[in-house]
Amino acid sequence: PNGGLVFCMEYFANNFSWLEESLGHVEDDYILFDCPGQIELYTHLPVMKQLVEQLQQWEFRVCGVFLVDSQFMVESFKFISGILAALSAMISLEIPQINIMTKMDLLSKKAKKEIEKYLDPDMYSMIEDSTNILKSKMFKKLTKSICGLIDDYGMVRFLPFDRSDEESINIVLQHIDFTIQYGEDLEFKEPKECEEDKSALVDEYFQDHVDE
Repeated sequence: PNGGLVFCMEYFANNFSWLEESLGHVEDDYILFDCPGQIELYTHLPVMKQLVEQLQQWEFRVCGVFLVDSQFMVESFKFISGILAALSAMISLEIPQINIMTKMDLLSKKAKKEIEKYLDPDMYSMIEDSTNILKSKMFKKLTKSICGLIDDYGMVRFLPFDRSDEESINIVLQHIDFTIQYGEDLEFKEPKECEEDKSALVDEYFQDHVDE
């Protein structure tokens, strides 16, 4: 199945003219690409990078949204693995990236409290957790180096996403809109101007009646 997916994506990369015709050039379009979740497309192949570059050439503002299942991120070593996957995609695509921990609504209350520490993690405090679970001295030094790198540079943080919570959805959307500067070029009519125009019309109306 992965080989078939790789073939499809490479075929897609050779036919971007079809994509350009399908997208068109309408101002203020907000387009979502639901990308395949196979990590090798972002680590071993240039296809997704080519797609990003092509969209940027067409003057689209591009932002990556990396989704990780919260039910997977329940143990320290799995969390570190998820961060490395997100970091790998971020480095490969070289675009602004929002990292989201999904399916928070499926977690129990206990699991939600437990997973809070992963939203803004202290990687050094997780070193012992991950190495104790693995019970292997062989990878302690490597794990410590990885955790130190992630913590020192602070490159990956996760936003919680709960589809049953409207506020959670709005927070994620606001982060994405801010990243791509969506709506920044739109012209807004100031409310004060409207009020001033109305008052001027009212004054003119009364002045006309006084003159009469």
